[in-house]
Amino acid sequence: MRRVVVTGVGALTPIGLDAPTYWENLLRGVSGADYITRFDASQFRTRFACELKGFDPAAYIDRKEARKMDAFTQYALVAGDEAIRDAGLDKAHIDKDSVGVIFASGIGGLHTFIEEMRGYTPGVPPRFNPFFIPKMIIDIAAGHLSIKYGYRGPNYATVSACASSSHALADGFLLIRSGMADVMVVGGTEAAINEAGVGGFNAMRALSERNDDPKTASRPFDKDRDGFVLGEGAGALVLEELDHARRRGARIYAELVGAGLSADAHHITAPCAKGAALVMRRALNSAGISPEEVDYINVHGTSTPLGDISETQAIKEVFGEHAYKLNISSTKSMTGHLLGAAGAIEAVATVLSLYHQVVHPTINHFIDDPECDLNYTFHSPVRREIRHALSNSFGFGGHNACIVFKRYVE
Repeated sequence: MRRVVVTGVGALTPIGLDAPTYWENLLRGVSGADYITRFDASQFRTRFACELKGFDPAAYIDRKEARKMDAFTQYALVAGDEAIRDAGLDKAHIDKDSVGVIFASGIGGLHTFIEEMRGYTPGVPPRFNPFFIPKMIIDIAAGHLSIKYGYRGPNYATVSACASSSHALADGFLLIRSGMADVMVVGGTEAAINEAGVGGFNAMRALSERNDDPKTASRPFDKDRDGFVLGEGAGALVLEELDHARRRGARIYAELVGAGLSADAHHITAPCAKGAALVMRRALNSAGISPEEVDYINVHGTSTPLGDISETQAIKEVFGEHAYKLNISSTKSMTGHLLGAAGAIEAVATVLSLYHQVVHPTINHFIDDPECDLNYTFHSPVRREIRHALSNSFGFGGHNACIVFKRYVE
């Protein structure tokens, strides 16, 4: 069977504009939350988010080209480019017909949609930007990456809300295993910190409203958690068939050995422990490992009152007593929730945990919740043996994805 490894990572996040900085700040427990600067949020119930700080697209992309892209596509190009360079693909002699791109987003070009509709007045002849649709559609990020590098393999987007980029990882894994590609650049991107994004999630009562203390608002598994913190950015990974990677002398971060997919078939937003348990079981079966062989789970861990309990219950159901021997952490405690990009940046964190054999912390824990009683690696990183690690993603609509990574040893 063809084996799949990770040879490159890229990250553009609220706590680091590249993968090394992102990883360093994860270990330091840095919060990316602060008051919103994108627009005047003074009248919103939530006035803070995890914005990208200091990001200038002109530092990465030609100004003229950047104007033709929504922010979510700009983010994808930056993270994707970092992962490709990290993998050495831009220097290697590779068959571009066998390299594909799957780049996910849950919402896509929301900024573009808002700006274009602001310029429309009913009863007046419409004047829309000719790039309106190409800037907004979700598949365009994957398209831009393939055009930039000339990759002619499978090329598309996955859309499953907050599970979108984990589905991109699963698809990339399966495409390489099946022989339809040798290399897949996969990831996710999101840029929804704007009036519609914040207002829409506020209307759902999904966001934290801890306006007096944004830095500690994302509190996964804490008894006083009150919702997630909206984030933005992108993550990317280069997946590669093992022999292909070995032939070109690539550095290997980890091996991707399994993927599970499931649906809650329950409710469009309410969490379901049954669906979450099913997806983890399927991931373990796909990898051919027992629950006892897992040492770490990078959880969905959104900081919502019901979601964190549901995921905890699912982990206990799947792992039994071994659940208490796991290290668990929530990247979202620092980055906020990047929606369709969450699975990608969390997969990067999981892969780097395996590579460095250290688990990053879950920050902002103050009060124990008796219904969340596992080892969530609160406050400080933990160095330990990690053989296998899971990365969980669950999306509105009941979409679940779980990716299994293994420590790679020659």
